[in-house]
Amino acid sequence: MSAAEDAEWLRWVTRQFGSIAGEGKEINLEEFKSALQVKESFFAERFFALFDSDGSGTISLEELLGALNLLIHGNETDKLRFLFQVYDVDGSGSIDPDELRVVLGWCLRESAIALPEERLADLTWALFEAADKDHSGAITFEELREELEAFPEVMENLTISAASWLKPPPPPQRSRWPRGLTRPYWHNHRSQVTCLGGYTSLNLLLFTLAAHQHAGLGGWVMVARGCGQCLNFNCAFLAVLMLRRCLTWLRATPMAKVLPLDQHVVFHQLVGYVVLVLAALHTGAHLANFSRLAQRDGHRVLTEYLLSPQPGVGGLGDTASQTGLVLQALLVTMLTFSSPCVRRSGHFEIFYWTHLSYISIWTLLILHGPHFWKWFAVPGCLFVLEKVVGLAGRRAGGLSIVEVNLLPSKVTHLVIERPQFFHYKPGDYIYLNIPAIATYEWHPFTISSAPEQQETIWLHIRSLGQWTNKLYEYFQQPRLPSLEPKPLSRSLREKRSHCRAQVSTGLGETHQLCSIKCYIDGPFGTPTRRIFTSEHAVLIGAGIGITPFASILQSIMHRYRRRKQSCPSCHYSWCEDLPDEEMTLRKVDFIWINRDQKHFEWFVSLLTKLEMEQAEQEPGGRFLEMHMYMTSALSKNDMKAIGLQMALDLLAAKEQRDSITGLRTRTQPGRPDWSKVFGKVAEEKRGKVQVFFCGSPALAKVIRAHCEHFGFRFFRENF
Repeated sequence: MSAAEDAEWLRWVTRQFGSIAGEGKEINLEEFKSALQVKESFFAERFFALFDSDGSGTISLEELLGALNLLIHGNETDKLRFLFQVYDVDGSGSIDPDELRVVLGWCLRESAIALPEERLADLTWALFEAADKDHSGAITFEELREELEAFPEVMENLTISAASWLKPPPPPQRSRWPRGLTRPYWHNHRSQVTCLGGYTSLNLLLFTLAAHQHAGLGGWVMVARGCGQCLNFNCAFLAVLMLRRCLTWLRATPMAKVLPLDQHVVFHQLVGYVVLVLAALHTGAHLANFSRLAQRDGHRVLTEYLLSPQPGVGGLGDTASQTGLVLQALLVTMLTFSSPCVRRSGHFEIFYWTHLSYISIWTLLILHGPHFWKWFAVPGCLFVLEKVVGLAGRRAGGLSIVEVNLLPSKVTHLVIERPQFFHYKPGDYIYLNIPAIATYEWHPFTISSAPEQQETIWLHIRSLGQWTNKLYEYFQQPRLPSLEPKPLSRSLREKRSHCRAQVSTGLGETHQLCSIKCYIDGPFGTPTRRIFTSEHAVLIGAGIGITPFASILQSIMHRYRRRKQSCPSCHYSWCEDLPDEEMTLRKVDFIWINRDQKHFEWFVSLLTKLEMEQAEQEPGGRFLEMHMYMTSALSKNDMKAIGLQMALDLLAAKEQRDSITGLRTRTQPGRPDWSKVFGKVAEEKRGKVQVFFCGSPALAKVIRAHCEHFGFRFFRENF
């Protein structure tokens, strides 16, 4: 740090210390542990003992600054000496296997990693054998330094990274130009901006033409008629934006490159708010005009215009005023209960039932506006046709849930029999209805199985709302076993006749239940349909956001298996290239980010099979690279985890598998450094890069900004 930065850091630490120490001017162990944000007491006690140089049982500001100066301003030897003292629990000047095992055990707890005792023993001996160069049975300081020299990135950043209270907040980085004015932003949003500009221009044109036609009736009438004409268009356009089957069909046409089909839900929400504003202006202008007429007539009051039909008002039977008030009330109710705070609160059924009022709204609009039917004729017919097709398909016969697995973190894995003529693409989603959970509710879920899987459809459902929680709890309940249970390996025909479903609790307990009926509607397309026509695809899934990519990765595995050829005489095998129209991918980077270890259990078997397939068909190949990140695990440059991460690296290199997931791919601790990740992708130059993301909106915002910086196309999964 420069002299100015050093002075600012000193003031910051002094201020933070004072806020914790209070009037006593010293920090005890409990205050130190709380401030350091250390999960387990072991490291807090070790750091506290080393910081407390006089052994008084408290840390003064001078002692704290002395220790921090060593860690921040000291050389590598000073930092390593501190690390060595943390591991040298008994202060003997060397680290024996028992001490190392104790420290590594606490490292596992600090990183929220659960491993059996025998794996902890393997980790201990892997690190001990590597560091004990002279085989003396103890690790000296010089031996530890020699071992750490193999990890230069650790040596550069060795610190107590959890002590966030000792780090001044970084100054905000401001760009010369607002993000919306940068070239990468326009490159990635050109279709959205173009369509938004066209939409705005069309509304202005409709308003101007309608207002001009009624110029002689006064300003309030001009505003009301202008807004009314815009409402004719927007209320019909709302239906167009939710024609999911038509939009799915458009994805397979050249129009997909021009229209922002991936943002159709966002545009639907935007148009909904525009309708509410236009309706308020339309109603307000009419109220102002009626007030003017009431004052002119003298003997009439405003309520007469509003509550009773008046000649010349418009609408069926001159009831435009009455239908307009009802429409306004329905619109306000619908948009109020469509707000994110209602949908994310777990009360989806409130949104669902209030949203069904669109049928009443369209009916009243036909009665209210004499020209609305002209705008609504084509979209209305398409909407009705989609509903009829969907209703016919899902009500022709219910499907059976043939297997249910309850996975960690309250994830329900459903295996549903696949209808005979159900065709979908990798990454598509369906609407699911299970009458046993809720008779009339339909919820969208991504299909996690590959299209090549002919007999069943997989869904992985995370319990985040009322319906999904009820689903998980329903299958958690113990059931009476059937008298003649049938194994799931039998044909689906036999499953249908005997109506059995196997439920695994994830704890080794299995129950046989009566078959559960469900209905599906779909499939519907998503942005991930572009993946197989990409050149270099980067797939990023956060938590359960892996589900669309699970389907895609399985499809890749099936296509790899199909392209494998063998000679019947000598059994020599080779791979043929896939046709360009089927898959133009040159490289795939799959990134999966999970909070803790248990989340990796969802798809670890699939990823293991995929690794084996690639190892067999493309030894040493780099077509598919997997990157696993565990955010609860501390990074390699943290003193509380450096030994553990070194041991995990050493054991993974020895056994050719990761101790956390069992995969060949090493699980990386912490969050990805997106600048480094995307920088590496850009350096490979394997074609145009397209990034596909499924996960939280906050992370999507971060990744989108990095994609704009590197010039990558960004696509996010939306329902």
